[in-house]
Amino acid sequence: AAGMFLRLLSDVRWRAANPKWRRMTCSRRSTSSTAEPHPVALPAQAQVVICGGGIMGTSVAYHLSKMGWKDIVLLEQGRLAAGTTRFCAGIVSTARHVSIELKMADYSNKLYQQLEQETGVKTGYVKTGSVSLAQTQDRLISLKRIASSLNVMGIPCEIITPKQVAQLHPLINIHDLVGAMYVPEDALVSSANVSLALATAASRNGVQIHERTSVSHVSVQKGRVTGVETDRGQIQCQYFVNCAGQWAYELGHSGEEPVNIPLHACEHFYLLTHPLKEPLASNLPTIVDPDGRIYIRNWQGGILSGGFEKNPKPLFTEGRNQLEIQNLQEDWDHFEPLLSALLRRMPDLEALQIMQLVNCPESFTPDMRCIMGESPTVRGYFVLAGMNSAGISYGGGAGKYLAEWMVNGYPSENVWPLDLKRFGALQSSRTFLRHRVMEVMPLLCDLKVPRWDFQTGRQLRTSPLYDRLDAQGARWMEKHGFERVKYFVPPGKDLLDLDQSKTFYKPDWFDIVGSEVKCCKEAVCVIDMSSFTKFEISSTGDQALESLQYLFSNDLDVPVGHVVHTGMLNEKGGYENDCSIARLSKRSFFMISPTDQQVHCWAWLKNRLPDDSNLTMEDVTWKYTALNLIGPRAVDVLSELSYAPITPEHFPSLFCKEMSVGYANGIRVMSITHTGEPGFMLYIPIEYALHVYNEVMNMGQKYGIRNAGYYALRSLRIEKFFAFWGQDLDAFTTPMECGREFQVKLEKGMQFVGQEALLEQKQNGVYKRFIMFILEDHDTDMDLWPWWGEPIFRNGRYVGKTTSSAYSYTLERHVCLGFVQHFDEKTGEELVVTTDFINQGEYEIDIAGQRFQAKAKLYPFSSLFTHRRRKDEVELSGYQRE
Repeated sequence: AAGMFLRLLSDVRWRAANPKWRRMTCSRRSTSSTAEPHPVALPAQAQVVICGGGIMGTSVAYHLSKMGWKDIVLLEQGRLAAGTTRFCAGIVSTARHVSIELKMADYSNKLYQQLEQETGVKTGYVKTGSVSLAQTQDRLISLKRIASSLNVMGIPCEIITPKQVAQLHPLINIHDLVGAMYVPEDALVSSANVSLALATAASRNGVQIHERTSVSHVSVQKGRVTGVETDRGQIQCQYFVNCAGQWAYELGHSGEEPVNIPLHACEHFYLLTHPLKEPLASNLPTIVDPDGRIYIRNWQGGILSGGFEKNPKPLFTEGRNQLEIQNLQEDWDHFEPLLSALLRRMPDLEALQIMQLVNCPESFTPDMRCIMGESPTVRGYFVLAGMNSAGISYGGGAGKYLAEWMVNGYPSENVWPLDLKRFGALQSSRTFLRHRVMEVMPLLCDLKVPRWDFQTGRQLRTSPLYDRLDAQGARWMEKHGFERVKYFVPPGKDLLDLDQSKTFYKPDWFDIVGSEVKCCKEAVCVIDMSSFTKFEISSTGDQALESLQYLFSNDLDVPVGHVVHTGMLNEKGGYENDCSIARLSKRSFFMISPTDQQVHCWAWLKNRLPDDSNLTMEDVTWKYTALNLIGPRAVDVLSELSYAPITPEHFPSLFCKEMSVGYANGIRVMSITHTGEPGFMLYIPIEYALHVYNEVMNMGQKYGIRNAGYYALRSLRIEKFFAFWGQDLDAFTTPMECGREFQVKLEKGMQFVGQEALLEQKQNGVYKRFIMFILEDHDTDMDLWPWWGEPIFRNGRYVGKTTSSAYSYTLERHVCLGFVQHFDEKTGEELVVTTDFINQGEYEIDIAGQRFQAKAKLYPFSSLFTHRRRKDEVELSGYQRE
């Protein structure tokens, strides 16, 4: 039986059923990885070459051929499905935290369900359902949050009691459980058979598949893919898709132009048993016990059980290359904690005979999310890899989205959380990857409460002020490898207690952040925002202005010294970036973007700016330290330090001026804070950073200055209804949908990218609107907090999800931001969202299954901020929209 499982005789049956395949291949030894004769020559050219014949490569080939692309060659260095796919546990699970991963898994499940009928290849698909167990209340809350997302997606799901768990799976020990989540439509498949079925369909659609063919490197000319070199000759091509699994990193670095694909393999263990005396029913649900770090599924009357241990074993750090993955060395000592957890969960297994301990490599990424998309450095080079042990769940959906990306230029969903461009070169260090995946693999089972942070690979990119801030109690988080302050712990607080308190409820930093917000509103605070992406674009003539006018939606032909908020839109009018651009001179611009835009924005602009030697773009992120001086007394601090008039007449809103601060020259000062509060951004040449910071802090003493962090910034910007890119805005969100029409100049005298889509929306209306929700019956101290991703209900019907939320210390209420859609109740057709539709609805926000009433606001009415919630009336006048 084990031989059947691991050797996958099904591929023999599949090949026997395909005469075309028999002609293309020859006899092969079962475990040999040496090259053998090939009766069919490789084509000299193709439109697409896919490297990797596992579930990802075959899924991309299948979906591309379905979309009408036929000139495709798939190359596999060993045999089809002989890599990680061959050893995959075959569990298709839709229970995912990240929305796009949930959608990919749901699509995969539906695809696999009909694949056998479509291809005639047996896939082993059995709808068993899955039960995720909770040993703690926090775990149950986490499952309830997932259940809320599944239910509004139309995926059946329910929270069940331990007794119901016992009814679904009689062998499970339930004595330590507090509840569970049951997803009845989750399934089991034979992963390799699914891959072979996809290959069969692709082959019938004209895709050429060649086994025993290794890609040595990818040829690149002028930043574009031109072909691939293999051990059997060269193929010219326009597109190359790296689906090489654990070998994707090495393959990326083997090309003429390196492509960084940050993933690393770890050993993954599971055991197989002989059938029980009374063989397990084939439709028994799969058990996932995250607190025990294990999963258990039926396998041929016995069980297959593996898990994600706390001390994983990375391998192939030195880049060792096997053609096919063999079953690695058994290590029972290493597996023992998982075996103990299995026996605690299923005590009746004590006498069961174990057949084999399987040890195979799985690829993991630095943030536990898979990697897909086009390389930022090489056009036409696409990647789909790093599945973090969920390859079979994501395979169908991931292949579909990547195929759409290649054919249409963009996928049908927002895949930014998975985009290769979310990583920079800094995440491709082998040492970093080895250490990070040792943290990532256990995290797959760890309870992920809001605002948790990775601990490995830290202090990699730091501001020059890092040590000064750290000594003053800074607590850090990481974004794009850059250390950023969350908040500052006052002297005397129990630091260890604060760092370890992780909860879905009111966090221990609540009062600390509250005092920072209060200082921002009443005095002055300093936030180090050096991580912002900063580009300088200049030209010898008008090339810079003309190019930026075409690529950005707002009018950048403003007087020198003015700052413009603008979107960098795609053809559909969606935000590829949301940024501020200061005009430094007639021919020079300074662009400020979110931290995680550094790679994406550079690639977007580089691919669209004209190839003109008189036009230059420079990434100056590392050249400037950025200090955000927020609060009504910021003007006093700055005027005393610069001996220059900083009054609104001399320094109006959205203005940029180069000034001296203390002894330091060349400080770019902008009257903007990204929060709606009064204040200034100081962009300081890095060598002056410490001096300017010290001067600001010393001068600010008499004005009550203090340090603040990003949590305070988040609270301020959300209560002012400010959308942030990557959280609220994405490539599928337009300015018209989120109340930012004023950042678009439709009549600026020249065309710009996305203009047609915006004109159409202006004429016909929008199908979703960005809304601010204020929770009405929510107890901040006792109730679960909203964080992001909570379903929004209007008159009892699901209409959207929150994108970000924060506690407003001004309103003394929770504020959620999110998008609302309007669907016809009978037909489900998407309808235009009108102001009346928003204003006439009764709203609720679903937090882990509990609904809270919410008041919807389309605009940041100043009346919100004169809301009488305390004895002293809070008055905020002169609202400034940034």
